[in-house]
Amino acid sequence: MQAEVRIERYADQGRCVAHIDGRVVFVRFALPGELDRIELDEPHDRDDRFWTGEVVEVIEPSEDRVEPAWPLAGPLAMGGGVGGADLVHVSLPGQLRWKAVTVSEQMSRLGHIDVAVPIDRMPGDEELGGLHWRTRIEMIADEDGRPSMRRRGTHTRVPIDTMPLASRALLEVASREHVWDGGFEPGSQIRLAVPEPRSDDWPSDDFAVLVDGDLKAGSQLLTEQVSVSGRVFTYQVDAGGFWQMHRQAPIALVTHIINLVNDRVQGAAAPVIWDLYSGSGLFTLPLATLTGERTRMLSVEGARVAVANAQRNLRAMDLGNVDARAGDVSRTLAHVPAHLAKPDVVVLDPPRAGARTKVCRQIAAAGASSVVYIACDPTSLARDTATLVAEGYELTDIRAFDIYPMTHHVETVALFTR
Repeated sequence: MQAEVRIERYADQGRCVAHIDGRVVFVRFALPGELDRIELDEPHDRDDRFWTGEVVEVIEPSEDRVEPAWPLAGPLAMGGGVGGADLVHVSLPGQLRWKAVTVSEQMSRLGHIDVAVPIDRMPGDEELGGLHWRTRIEMIADEDGRPSMRRRGTHTRVPIDTMPLASRALLEVASREHVWDGGFEPGSQIRLAVPEPRSDDWPSDDFAVLVDGDLKAGSQLLTEQVSVSGRVFTYQVDAGGFWQMHRQAPIALVTHIINLVNDRVQGAAAPVIWDLYSGSGLFTLPLATLTGERTRMLSVEGARVAVANAQRNLRAMDLGNVDARAGDVSRTLAHVPAHLAKPDVVVLDPPRAGARTKVCRQIAAAGASSVVYIACDPTSLARDTATLVAEGYELTDIRAFDIYPMTHHVETVALFTR
């Protein structure tokens, strides 16, 4: 079923809101103010509270609309549908507006705080047109063994011979290792990881091609480097594990967080810092090094491989002031050693679902005067904001970082103080 609708406002998951006979419709590849013809998803006659659909024709375009830089990720009706770039139809300035509004609206609706959210674009993204930023990509082998991506809403695998969001270094590796030539077992999961930034003397084997989790080329342990305040931090990370995907994100996020934390611990002789959901130590190493000579830290991460890497990274820098623990964050916080039990600052970077009520209350009960919350999902941040405010904190700083160009995703850093 098709319908002509006037698009009203931004919604979640890269969609916009329209109405048909009073019923809410969430529309993909739309923009507020447009008059669009849309195709409703099947089944469209169900009795749900809302419907979903996708643009098939733009009748009156928004000034933020552009021709998709990666058509394969655009609307189905226009030859797209593979996913992975749901704002590919939006200009780069329009993408920033979309994300800033989305974070502000979620903070108002769920966090009960009205706040304007500034958003920073990463260096080089404008010049690259919002492309070539991913240092990790994942694909699936189609029935002929070629790299592919699933077409949204189907089991169809669309073969691809490039990935415009991938960094140029990653594309060079993919070409050199003949990834696009295929030859994979149908249905196998293909992952490429290529650290950046890379200098001219960077090790040639510092990349990974993984198939169903097994290393096929490169190295299982990858080297990442982050330069902050004139100091270079070196990390060993697992090729199949988590690391910030945007080539500039680690530098931008760590720099901002170190500045926030240092503003909060000024004058403290021996500050105690918690780093929760700490991964391979992206924030742990700079926090342990750049926040004071007598800083003491607790880091907690659920993925044991990541914790092993973090411990290795700490040993390589001879940092003995961090108690790096593997385990569930909430259960670990129930048994913190006395000398680390009263944090001055808590830094947390939870998964998409957020920290949730119990962890937020444990942080408050520990008496932390400041909380730095890094969020990849505005909805989860807003929910946890409401909990922290109820526990006596106030939002004193918030900033978003556009580390996922061409997608609706956005990273937000919020500072809460007691």
